Amino acid sequence: MRLRTPLALFGAAVLVLLGPPLLTTGSSTETGTQIPGLRFMVPNTPGGGYDITARTAAKNAEDAGLTPNIEVFNLPGAGGTVGLTRLVSEHGNGKLAMSMGLGVVGAVRSNDAPKTLADTTPIARLTEEQDVVVVAKDSPYRTIDDLIDAWKADPGKLPVGGGSSPGGPDHLAPMLMAQAAGISPKQVNYIPFDGGGELLASILGNKVAFGVSGVGEYLDQIKAGELRLLAVTGPERVDGLDAPTLQEAGYDVNFTNWRGIVAPPGLTDAERDKLVRLIEELHDSPEWQASLKQNGWDDAFLSGEEFGDFLNAQDQRVVSVLKELGL
Repeated sequence: MRLRTPLALFGAAVLVLLGPPLLTTGSSTETGTQIPGLRFMVPNTPGGGYDITARTAAKNAEDAGLTPNIEVFNLPGAGGTVGLTRLVSEHGNGKLAMSMGLGVVGAVRSNDAPKTLADTTPIARLTEEQDVVVVAKDSPYRTIDDLIDAWKADPGKLPVGGGSSPGGPDHLAPMLMAQAAGISPKQVNYIPFDGGGELLASILGNKVAFGVSGVGEYLDQIKAGELRLLAVTGPERVDGLDAPTLQEAGYDVNFTNWRGIVAPPGLTDAERDKLVRLIEELHDSPEWQASLKQNGWDDAFLSGEEFGDFLNAQDQRVVSVLKELGL
């Protein structure tokens, strides 16, 4: 019989002692959030709401140790439907997800897109936020009433810019404003841009009379005094910003936007569940909660099938509002 030496016995004891911690290190391993090679597609230009949301989510997920090195890339075009078509073509790709929101729902309708959000795998709704009504710092319009009075006098001469296609949030919000002010939505001179980044240059250059976009997109420019904030579109004032709601100003509008994440079709249950779990853990992380506050985003989390049901309801809502507005 071969006798074990004291050194061999010592080594075996060390391995036993080290075993349990090695098996339980790292929360991302326990919960299965690691997706090496994960990519986030942004279906509009840099600087817009989808872009800011995707880059913030990617950084927060990395900082929280949930998954490493998420690549964020932009594929703009047709209000997000170019990106949507690409996403749907990546059938079975569990390492790709797309940042999206109400704007893509509207663009699918207005562009008669060949692919719809029903062709995707719903992952989660992340945020809700108000739109803001803004003008350049040297604009003659100092209050929302100044703007509405001039708009009513000659709607066609005051172009309004938005970072979404017709049917998207930056289009629906001013159309509802016009309706509340007694202006026919059909008279509104709406100019669409492919995201808030493109829109910003036109507002600052006075190429549009005013712009409507998400509060998180223009928070820095408002605080720096480059943009003058006239009103917000939601039910309550935004903390830290000195502007009334449209309802306070006497215009019966209560409108908010939202953003979320979808993935390609054809994922296995395991691939879908892993993406959902990653975003759920992101949502619960201190990093993401801090980003919500910093960007003025409201927490509107919904995941999996509940988010899928919400997407179907939003599609019907867009159809209904466009019909009500005569558009």
